[in-house]
Amino acid sequence: MAFSDRISNGWKLAMSSFKILKANQQLILFPILSAISLILVIGSFFTFLAAGSGWDLDNLGEFSRTEYYAVLFIFYVVNYFIVVFFNMALIHCTRLYLNGEEVTLKKGLQFSVSRIGAIFSWAMVAATVGLILKAIQENSGIVGKIVTGIIGLVWSVATFFVVPVIAYENVGPIDAVKRSTQMMKEKWGESLSAGFSFGLIHFLGLLVICLPLFFLGMLIHPIVGIAAAVAAFFVIMAIMDAAKTIFVSAVYHNIKGDVSEHFDQQLIDSLFRPK
Repeated sequence: MAFSDRISNGWKLAMSSFKILKANQQLILFPILSAISLILVIGSFFTFLAAGSGWDLDNLGEFSRTEYYAVLFIFYVVNYFIVVFFNMALIHCTRLYLNGEEVTLKKGLQFSVSRIGAIFSWAMVAATVGLILKAIQENSGIVGKIVTGIIGLVWSVATFFVVPVIAYENVGPIDAVKRSTQMMKEKWGESLSAGFSFGLIHFLGLLVICLPLFFLGMLIHPIVGIAAAVAAFFVIMAIMDAAKTIFVSAVYHNIKGDVSEHFDQQLIDSLFRPK
């Protein structure tokens, strides 16, 4: 299949994800709740560190290497837990919709709560990998940074289906990575056209919405311009995160044999096809 055809198919699949989101606008609340939770966590960590330094901000970053990595690991675990918790809730709601069932915020959250042990286990593994890559990056030269960048990319691809796997296949985090990798090997085609399409849509959204709002707001007051642009940025981020998670859920269920009328079967097969 030509590269241009793959880009076209990726675009159509992305549009299908947005259609599902449009039909279930409450799904956008999951990434919004995730973002709010992350902001609260970051604020809590900053407050904790500031209190630990006697509210002397000049000494805020004075930690031993062990203390630094210990705090960073805890921070990573909490962040990964929050992100996966709400992503799993969104994935479950997408499954409900694709199966023609009623979709509610409560059902998604209840499902994530029921899988809280699996979510925490995965957060620990993801945080460990993230911490190792961070340590290598901070203690190596340019070659080390390039290597960690490549490893990070490979890890992202290998864990593409991890969240739905730990949600529905009742496996541990290591087996979830193996299962996700296996699914990728079986179905991932030569192109990342869907990811490219989401990235393009994201860029166009920022260009067409954020910039005009910024300049229009600046006519009133600089603070208004900045506030409008920041608000638009977070809304676009929430929409994109929700659409991408819907896409992951839909493709996962397609690979599992759950065909949905909301996604073109041939398009998904052309993008996620055996090599």
